Amino acid sequence: MEFIARLAQIVGGSHVLTEASDTAPYCKDWRKQYAGPAECVVLPGSTAEVAAVVRACAEASVAIVPQGGNTGLCGGSVPTGARREIVLATGRMNRIRELDALNDTITVEAGCVLERIQRAALEAGRFFPLSLGAEGSCQIGGNLSTNAGGVNVLRYGNARAQVLGLEAVLPDGRVWDGLRALRKDNTGYDLKQLFLGAEGTLGVITAAVLRLYPRLAARATAWIGLASPRRAVELLGLLRGQLGDRVSAFELASRHCLEAGLAYSGELADPLPAPHPWYVLAECSDSGPQAELNGRVERALALCQERGALEDAALAHSEAQAAALWRIREVIPLAQFTNVKHDVSVPASRIPDFIERAGAALAAAFPRAEPFAFGHIGDGNVHYNVGPEALVAERAQVNRIVYDVVDALGGSISAEHGLGQLKREENLRHKDPLEIELMRALKHALDPAGLMNPGKVL
Repeated sequence: MEFIARLAQIVGGSHVLTEASDTAPYCKDWRKQYAGPAECVVLPGSTAEVAAVVRACAEASVAIVPQGGNTGLCGGSVPTGARREIVLATGRMNRIRELDALNDTITVEAGCVLERIQRAALEAGRFFPLSLGAEGSCQIGGNLSTNAGGVNVLRYGNARAQVLGLEAVLPDGRVWDGLRALRKDNTGYDLKQLFLGAEGTLGVITAAVLRLYPRLAARATAWIGLASPRRAVELLGLLRGQLGDRVSAFELASRHCLEAGLAYSGELADPLPAPHPWYVLAECSDSGPQAELNGRVERALALCQERGALEDAALAHSEAQAAALWRIREVIPLAQFTNVKHDVSVPASRIPDFIERAGAALAAAFPRAEPFAFGHIGDGNVHYNVGPEALVAERAQVNRIVYDVVDALGGSISAEHGLGQLKREENLRHKDPLEIELMRALKHALDPAGLMNPGKVL
């Protein structure tokens, strides 16, 4: 086929996959919820090759699905099968182009695995804060395209907050070089923001300049038992009052989630001697001595207990203990692979209201509903999953119930996972019509032929 032959000329024949056995892993999402055929999978090795592939697709009117590690949860990185499509996978573009320790920046290509960037920063005495469960396989291009969050948003912000500069291939094959390592650049529209969180619908991110931070010498991790989400919100306020920005992560989980995670693991143990209805995994970090930070955290927790914000707490006294606490948090979503998942946000102060209202509304419609609530309470992001597995068949109604509660509280139906295919229609229902009009205008301005990741977001 002439089109496939042209792609092979650009990237090399071995980097154009056409056999079903080779393309299958790229055409189905991680959760196996979405799948669609692709004409081929193209594996470019450079920005120039991406640009040439995009030009070829534009000339042939073939749509492009940009894909990183394919670890997304909303079907945003796989074909829909509604038209001629190729998957453009960035895994070969995995170079760290530059690390400037004095400027606290690292310039990386889109296919760099997140964990590798974290490691490179640590080796240079720096810290890259983006951290999430899939960091061993997800790629930074995908992280930026979905504006990923993770556990450190409370202190450092979402993925978009880590980006100083960006390189992207536009839908017509032109390359926009915005790889500026500047913290101040007041020369017009901040164009990089168009591509961050756009899920590949406006162009292909090929490289980025990322912020680095000083490597913090001390880390204190605590597992805290408490009575309710409302107490958790109070606890966060008290801890930040005592410890300030040292509080870098603040994760909420219900007892139901803990039990599911422990059963799934089979190796981890309940960190506290008695059960509690709710838990918080809190982490604090500082540049001073470890003993000094431990003392600060212990005193802060004692004060919070005196004020009734917590019932019990266990502070890790070694790296191994801290890792075990984080492992509990990491297995919680793995223990709930087949249920109705939600990634929503509301103002942090309204999280208790959301959990109460959503639970009551679901119980009224589905008496057997089992909510699993956990997430990043410091930034208002709740992962609200609903079992049992049988309710997956009722996903549309379950979603409608949960999203209506979110909407009533002034929240968002997607906090950190993006929209993809999963939430596209619901987003049109909940988002202000003027916002949708502006988004469509941007899409048409950059991608008038609609070739970039069709069927996603809009």
